[in-house]
Amino acid sequence: MSSDTRVIYDGHIVRLEVLDGKWEVVRHDDAVAVLALNEHGEMLLVRQQRRAVGRVTLEAPAGLIDGGETPEAAARRELQEEAGLDGDMTLLTHFYSSPGFCDEALHVFEATNLRPSKLPHDEDEEGLEVVWQPPAQVLAGLRDGSVAGSASTVTAALFALQRLAERA
Repeated sequence: MSSDTRVIYDGHIVRLEVLDGKWEVVRHDDAVAVLALNEHGEMLLVRQQRRAVGRVTLEAPAGLIDGGETPEAAARRELQEEAGLDGDMTLLTHFYSSPGFCDEALHVFEATNLRPSKLPHDEDEEGLEVVWQPPAQVLAGLRDGSVAGSASTVTAALFALQRLAERA
């Protein structure tokens, strides 16, 4: 923490601080996202209503890392909860989602050797729809505005195109 830190709000998943009397910083739990490709070169996505932006988004399976959980375990749990799948996890990258004001880090994993393994949905995932789409189609939708996505959607789609090019 900075030498002069004032807490404005302390909630369940976010904390708002003012550092040195001028920098507003959101402290947010870290998160994971999962890239999963099927044998047809399509990537796994979930369509869901996102209240913060007031839109339905198309995103790679993702979620927060629970206390005491490793990023890999969180990625596996999210894939199981959201899509009913498990797989071998490999870390592709990690980055800060919006470091200008927030300390949330996003860990992006690739899931391979996919297999059925269902965990119950948590209450935040009601109405979630699993879809498979070619990564180029996802990126085209993000580009023309027909798809609302997130940093995890863009990152997963770009890595998917790279993986598919490596396979060719």
